[in-house]
Amino acid sequence: MSDKGEASPSCHSRADNEGGNSISEERAAKRLKMDAPAEPEDAHATVENGHQAQSQAQTDREAKAVYDRHSGLAQVKKEYLIDVSTLKSTASDAVDDDEAEAGRAVSGPDSIPKDKIKRKKGQNTERTFGKFDDAIRLCNSIAFSPEFSPRECKFGHRCNMCHDLRKYLAEGRRADLDTFDGKCPVFEQYGSCPSGWRCRFVKSHMHEVTNDDGRSELVLRGTPGGKDDLGAQKDKDGDEEPKAEHEDRRPGVVNVVSLANKVLLNRKRLDFSKADQYVAWMNKEAEINSEFHHRRKEQSFDSIDDLRARFVDPPFKPSEKRRLYFGPETPTLAPLTTQGNLPFRRLCVELGCQLTYSEMAMSLPLLQGSKADWTLLRAHETEMTPPRFDPGRTFVFDNYVNADDVKFGAQISGNQPWMATKAADVLHRFCPRLRLIDLNCGCPIDMVFKSGGGSALLESQGKMERMVRGMNAMSGPIPVTAKIRTGVKSNRPVAAQVLGRLAFGAREHRARLGAPGCAAVTLHGRSREQRYTKRADWAYIAECAALVGSYNSQRDALTDTAAAPDESSLPNDKNGRMYFIGNGDCFSHVDYFDHVEKARVDTVMIGRGALIKPWIFEEIEKRQYLDKSSSQRLAYIERFVRFGLDAWGSDELGIGFTRRFLLEWLSFAHRYLPIGLLEHLPPSLNDRPPAYRGRDELETLMASANYKDWIKISNMFLGPVQSGFQFQPKHRSNAYEAEG
Repeated sequence: MSDKGEASPSCHSRADNEGGNSISEERAAKRLKMDAPAEPEDAHATVENGHQAQSQAQTDREAKAVYDRHSGLAQVKKEYLIDVSTLKSTASDAVDDDEAEAGRAVSGPDSIPKDKIKRKKGQNTERTFGKFDDAIRLCNSIAFSPEFSPRECKFGHRCNMCHDLRKYLAEGRRADLDTFDGKCPVFEQYGSCPSGWRCRFVKSHMHEVTNDDGRSELVLRGTPGGKDDLGAQKDKDGDEEPKAEHEDRRPGVVNVVSLANKVLLNRKRLDFSKADQYVAWMNKEAEINSEFHHRRKEQSFDSIDDLRARFVDPPFKPSEKRRLYFGPETPTLAPLTTQGNLPFRRLCVELGCQLTYSEMAMSLPLLQGSKADWTLLRAHETEMTPPRFDPGRTFVFDNYVNADDVKFGAQISGNQPWMATKAADVLHRFCPRLRLIDLNCGCPIDMVFKSGGGSALLESQGKMERMVRGMNAMSGPIPVTAKIRTGVKSNRPVAAQVLGRLAFGAREHRARLGAPGCAAVTLHGRSREQRYTKRADWAYIAECAALVGSYNSQRDALTDTAAAPDESSLPNDKNGRMYFIGNGDCFSHVDYFDHVEKARVDTVMIGRGALIKPWIFEEIEKRQYLDKSSSQRLAYIERFVRFGLDAWGSDELGIGFTRRFLLEWLSFAHRYLPIGLLEHLPPSLNDRPPAYRGRDELETLMASANYKDWIKISNMFLGPVQSGFQFQPKHRSNAYEAEG
């Protein structure tokens, strides 16, 4: 069987006989593989008008055959490419996928049948990260106190934790870190360290004093509970429990829910009477609707009229909402599970991001007082500043006040209307500093989808509408928005119908109840079935943007008619105009403004593009490509680490969390291809890089797809990993595999 990488003899003879017809040979040349063996020079000669092409044309064609813009392959300049054949021989040393896969090692590609080899895909759903904690646990009664003045331990002699401070410092913890010049970044920034004696930089903010009795005592400087701290003294009864307070009150963090409120939620003692009243009305409404739509054909008109008469108005109307604004000058960071944590959002805001979202929080755990889910709703004070505002670029409501606006919004998910309704209620009560509450109707995760939440709501539009109505009724002045996908199946897009439902409500509700109250909708241009394997469909997003524009025009036409909806049900102004945001594959300022201008969306939400290069927001602001050097990118990593220590603490546990989430980010950031190495612009988010070397050793290290190299980068700022630390990339293939 002939090799596909070489043109057959018949092709050459036919080209000679036909006096210069080079079509067959060109097609054969296009089939050349990148690793095909070299051919004789005359095998590449193109016959044009009976003459051989010049050597330069031959070279250009060879280069085109090798560096042709294959689908999904980034074009890197030749001087930076690495010989794949030599790389493959050392691939087993460079990349260890077996540990990430938790699978068995094989000696080579021939060790198992070809049809049994499966491509690594999906997620490592059973990841573990080991244990990162001190060898000896220090009791909270002394964790923030001077050596000889501990607080009273409520467990007394039954306490199994360490109360000997000097023993803990000598044997119970690892040595202090020497990164950041050995100085605690949190203490240097704020003058106090909430981690107390557990801080891995504690020597930089502790000292030894000699008391009147001649004893030497270890005390902390500036940390609440220290002798020189004037702002935090225990109460008169001496029974204050400082640990929870210090953990929950990190510097510059807002939307912190007290432990007392979480306990009320957990023990079901919080008053939900108002929400229960609205939920009962929604359930009755759904029951009548079901009976009405499933009526028999022979049912009499009198009984149908009786059925209609059973509909009643809701028990109360929604509160007036704060006005929102989305425009071309407000690029938005998508709600990112795991990666969209507070330190990363803070970094993006520093680089020009104008709007941020929390990680998706599940409604039921919020209602159960889950500490982990309530932690997702915390924001930094930099996210409480107003977004950039340039009126005139898009429609603005008359009573929008930019000074009262903030950048941060919350995203929740639920599979029942009562969950979303009550979740909006508690968010309004406990986290009033939210820009909006977003309902996730696009999450593709199996666990969420199979439970009836996320993208499953696209197929249950009645339930979705009830959820939005309930949230709108209980969210107080906080607007409600939704994030959707094109549909569940790729061949059955339903986003257009969903938009109509969110804009006007079901037909049977429009005249009586008005619109559900959705202030904005974000459309991710992929179906659940596609996940991230295909490019986002911006043509479909543009169609939906045109629909939203027509819906807004219809509202304008209804304003002066009897069919005009109740103003209290409209989200933004008396006309109820709805904002529309596009999402998918934005990787440069060129993509961003192309989508805004051609797809006619109000703004673009950016997800993976921001994970790979957070300075995309800076590029959008400056409208130019920014070729960041390896040292600049390393500085961003350092900023993330500092922000992580601020958010999670500088103790062993906080450093473990900071390292873990830094590695999660690097699992995306390593895919960045420097602009200076590319042959073509703009770059494409879905293009995978060939094997290449950077412009310096650090740039090459940052491009490594081996998670062990990511750990090396983390060690530069967080020191060596603890013996029990483990890390497995969230995505088995990291969305694509680097060549080699």
